[in-house]
Amino acid sequence: MDLRVIESEDEELAIEIEGEDHTFMNVLKGALLETSGVVAATYDVNPEQSGGQTDPILTIRTESGTEPLDALEAGADRVSEMTTTFRDAFQAA
Repeated sequence: MDLRVIESEDEELAIEIEGEDHTFMNVLKGALLETSGVVAATYDVNPEQSGGQTDPILTIRTESGTEPLDALEAGADRVSEMTTTFRDAFQAA
């Protein structure tokens, strides 16, 4: 998975995530919205300025004092935990 920073500010981060689609992006967005310090998390796969389909651009906005990159790491860790929990439950079934 390749990431490209589009915009990075004190309380906002926008990154392009190559090769992903709605399936992964919805899970990541949901995990981010449950992350402490995250005010907003959204993604767009077809920004108006692109002129067509693009890789998703994830935007994270945080409260003052919360680094967006730290929030992204926490959200990604949460996704990893959820997938592990699901895999273990599936294998036990």
